[in-house]
Amino acid sequence: MEGALYGGLPRQAAEELSLQPQRSEEAKAFVSAFLKRSMPKMKDEAIQDVLSRKAVILEHHAKKRKKQKRKKTKSFTAKQRREMRLFEIEPEQQRYAIFLPLHELWKQYIRDLCYGLKPDAQPQMVQAKLLKADLHGAIVTVTKSKCPSYVGIKGIILQEFKHIFKIITKEDKLKVVPKLNNVFSLEIDGFVSYIYGSKFQLRAI
Repeated sequence: MEGALYGGLPRQAAEELSLQPQRSEEAKAFVSAFLKRSMPKMKDEAIQDVLSRKAVILEHHAKKRKKQKRKKTKSFTAKQRREMRLFEIEPEQQRYAIFLPLHELWKQYIRDLCYGLKPDAQPQMVQAKLLKADLHGAIVTVTKSKCPSYVGIKGIILQEFKHIFKIITKEDKLKVVPKLNNVFSLEIDGFVSYIYGSKFQLRAI
């Protein structure tokens, strides 16, 4: 067994690998040193005992990785967003026709959300889906309001904030309509749903 373990390589194999042939004493010293490095917790007697077996299982000491602290991304405050005018729509962009393609995309989004909006679809299911849906691009009408001047406003929702909708009308007027105390209706493929704005105030965007 020892002869097989410490025996030198055949000359042809050594030449192919470009290795200098070692004497058995050198090989034995190399193996012993290698095992001590690989199994530092074992004593010499135990290592020699391991060598008498057919297989040697080396210990593996994994290095502990330091956990990298995640950097928190800083976001703009509401005041900074207002100062930078991030949510303002330029006057030249306040045109109803520009946002009609957005409405078409919204209709397709709702159809997909409601499994095709087939004629036999349950109105309760459609209503439940709309309550959780993104309303950017929806055409809505203010049907009830404590402020009479809001009733009848109809247009495409361009922006939704915690307390208001920004709506562009067919007359190219940008209206800011509060959610509180207002009821909105929207129609798609024959389904008419009503949105109570006070319930949507929880949706901060």
